[in-house]
Amino acid sequence: MTAKALHPDRNFKYWLIAPAIFLLLLIGLFPLFYSLVVSFMRIDMMDTDTSFAGLYNYKNLFTDDRLWWSLAHTLLITVIALPIELVLGLAMAYLFLERMPGRQVFIALLVLPTIISPIVAGATWRLMFDNKYGPINQIISWVWGERVNALWTINPSLVYPAIIFCEVWQWTPFMFLILLAALSNVDKSQTEAAEIDGASFFRTFRYIVLPAIWPVMAIAILIRGLDLFRIFDIIWALTQGGPGTRTETISIYTYVQGFKQFETSYTAAIAFLVILLLTVICTWAIRRMGLVK
Repeated sequence: MTAKALHPDRNFKYWLIAPAIFLLLLIGLFPLFYSLVVSFMRIDMMDTDTSFAGLYNYKNLFTDDRLWWSLAHTLLITVIALPIELVLGLAMAYLFLERMPGRQVFIALLVLPTIISPIVAGATWRLMFDNKYGPINQIISWVWGERVNALWTINPSLVYPAIIFCEVWQWTPFMFLILLAALSNVDKSQTEAAEIDGASFFRTFRYIVLPAIWPVMAIAILIRGLDLFRIFDIIWALTQGGPGTRTETISIYTYVQGFKQFETSYTAAIAFLVILLLTVICTWAIRRMGLVK
């Protein structure tokens, strides 16, 4: 038997996975680079000018007030919904940390909202918020003692509470599951020793529990933060960015520009602005959270 047969090509394993890697790169990177090229053109519904337009579209980004307001709306939803989901998820995780009858059944019921499509959840909540037939206003009317006509998806002062309530309802169980798994792995001997020494719950949580669960908690915060930044489905089903453009997020604005106004090149420029912002935010967050040393 030859030496070549005894020592097969060491690169054979790479040749086996090369087609799959090539396909993934083709699917993932080609649209990215193509969008980058398109962002330097002037393609819209009325014109298909594929000549190099320089930074024309990127200059327009800085004078587009609607774009920056959509970013502000996105950040507003993120900074409100994310802490609520974190606190509620942590509280629920503590509640179900101890053994109780029917624990598995209750956990399974609690995570049901996360498996519902956001567009379906938004459409369902839109019906529930309906002023005439929805149960939300009826329940409030029973408690209040008189008829309440709250236009949840139309009134500018009520639309954000409605959106945040729906978002928190659907995604708090996600935080709950991750934090429950993290809390279950905390060394109980340390917490029990702290209790014997007279440490309060908050001191025990701050100095023992939080450092133990922080890596997992940081990942959960990062995942949910990125997910909230690209929020689209539930708001589109509830308000479609209305009233007016009051709840228009960056994802909704990009969709409107690309698939309703057909501003193809400008939409590509918006997409790369979002990519740049998310890259900066993720890099800062990862370093700040100490996930990468």
